[in-house]
Amino acid sequence: MLKQIPNIITSLNILCGCVAILFATSGDLITASFFVFLGIFFDFFDGLAARLLKAQSEIGLQLDSLADVITSGVAPGIIMYQMLNLSYFGHMQTLTETFSMDGWNVGFKNYMPLIGLLIVIASAYRLAKFNVDTRQTTGFIGLPTPANALFVLSLPLILQFQYSELAETIILNRWFLIGITLISCILLNAEISLFALKFKTWDFKSNAIRYVFLILCLVLLVLLKFLAIPFIIVLYIVLSMFNHKVH
Repeated sequence: MLKQIPNIITSLNILCGCVAILFATSGDLITASFFVFLGIFFDFFDGLAARLLKAQSEIGLQLDSLADVITSGVAPGIIMYQMLNLSYFGHMQTLTETFSMDGWNVGFKNYMPLIGLLIVIASAYRLAKFNVDTRQTTGFIGLPTPANALFVLSLPLILQFQYSELAETIILNRWFLIGITLISCILLNAEISLFALKFKTWDFKSNAIRYVFLILCLVLLVLLKFLAIPFIIVLYIVLSMFNHKVH
């Protein structure tokens, strides 16, 4: 039974992702974001539990990737779709409304928010590559899907909890959202070496980059709250590139 604990935790990740999708399709992006955060929390601890219990398995690896497709791929893709709906039409809508007769009358513009679903495709492709790429045993090649999901989730959270006219002007700009979508798809599958937040030991020397990153993350979160999330993702990429160059 103990050997199944990691898979149970991964299953909770899948459940959170499914609930997030239901909330996102209904237009409640804040609750959807909360469940994605919770799913990512479970995603972090299923691997930790597997290592502590020495319960790593091929099934667990595949299940983990499937969970990430749902929680860190489909859910943020739908959230971006709804953000683009807000940008284009001033309100969120369902796919039924997108493909309604009224949608046909609006024309091609009505289908532009579907660009957000490119995140789903890019995330699935990134996870498929991860499963067969032997280079990604101690780090990552390309932005991990949970990191990309956090970036997307930060957009509605900033609007809700740290609203300003400037934030609304930038975040709800359709070209900004399309640009973020395309950049996300590129970064997910780019040949960029990124460090993993997995501690094999706790000494500072071998984990210096991780400790520095976590300390800076804490400072940014205290100072900027949800606005810190995009900066943290950018910081993660920059520190990873610096670390790769040094070593």
